[in-house]
Amino acid sequence: MNLSVCMIVKNEEEVISRCLTCVKKFADEIVVIDTGSTDQTKNIVKNFTEKLYDFKWQDDFSIARNFAFSKATCDLIMWLDADDIVLDEDIDKINQLKKRETQADMYMLEYVMTHKADMTPIFKYMRERIFLREKNYKWVDPIHEVIIPSGKVECLPIKIYHEKIKATPSQRNLKIYKKLLLKKIKFSPRQQFYYARELMFNQKYKQAITEFNKFLKMPNSWVENKLQAHIDLSRCYVALEEREKALNVLFKSFMFSEPRSEITCRIGNIFYNLKKYDQAIFWYKEALNSNYHYDNGAFIESDMHDFIPSIQLCCAYYLKNDYENAYKYHLISRNIKPEDPVVIYNQNFFAKHFENLLK
Repeated sequence: MNLSVCMIVKNEEEVISRCLTCVKKFADEIVVIDTGSTDQTKNIVKNFTEKLYDFKWQDDFSIARNFAFSKATCDLIMWLDADDIVLDEDIDKINQLKKRETQADMYMLEYVMTHKADMTPIFKYMRERIFLREKNYKWVDPIHEVIIPSGKVECLPIKIYHEKIKATPSQRNLKIYKKLLLKKIKFSPRQQFYYARELMFNQKYKQAITEFNKFLKMPNSWVENKLQAHIDLSRCYVALEEREKALNVLFKSFMFSEPRSEITCRIGNIFYNLKKYDQAIFWYKEALNSNYHYDNGAFIESDMHDFIPSIQLCCAYYLKNDYENAYKYHLISRNIKPEDPVVIYNQNFFAKHFENLLK
């Protein structure tokens, strides 16, 4: 089967060539929708494809992405952002996928938002990425747009790296949400969830708390969003220095799923900052023993599964004068990130003050 890659772009001259250089290695067709670039983006795109279209921006990412999909002609459609890249090993996997005789309706791929120097993911989640064109999937939601999974869905170990080099304007998404509210648009549970997150990202913590609680009362909301809402509520309460409320919110998340590292590590952090080191140690160890939840779309923060609890256990045991265990967990953290500045500091500290532990 052949594959169309569809993109919407605006003023991406710094990254678009990097992305399209990857794309041309697996795409049979490249469709680029420009929503008003004033830099060299369009001229760069013309070096890679003739299928470049202008589209008037309407404060709605779904409309723009659906327009892009409407211009695709291949059997499979894939979307990317201008600051995404695909490594050669994953390009090979995509090319192998195209050779399949029988295809799923939709493929979920890994979206890597942050990673180590060797490209090992730190924060990632599964995202709908490739679709059978004949199924006529449609994007919904003006911000944090999505194609609702349906039909035969398959998760694949193919990574797309989001290599952003400039920050999204902080107020952009929030301004769009406020326009929707002025129009009396009733938010779906998903829109309500992301609206609350935008408030949190813009440090409007009290308002974010109100909106997260509204979301949690809405029926038919996705369980992964509910879990993340509890995490984000705790972040708001911590920012407001209301740690007891932050703890209560995190414990409530256990009603929806078994304890996850992204939650138990945060519980450990709160107890650590309260100088309750025994409780902190308990929850950090829970974080080390929790399973990953890749296939259900959860936001995976890999450092909270290993590096952060290990280095925090080192500190907690040290503060309890248990130097043997402190050094034990230092070695674990060093094995995970030997070049991390905190690890290097700890290594020098142990070498200087606890030489007997190094024997």
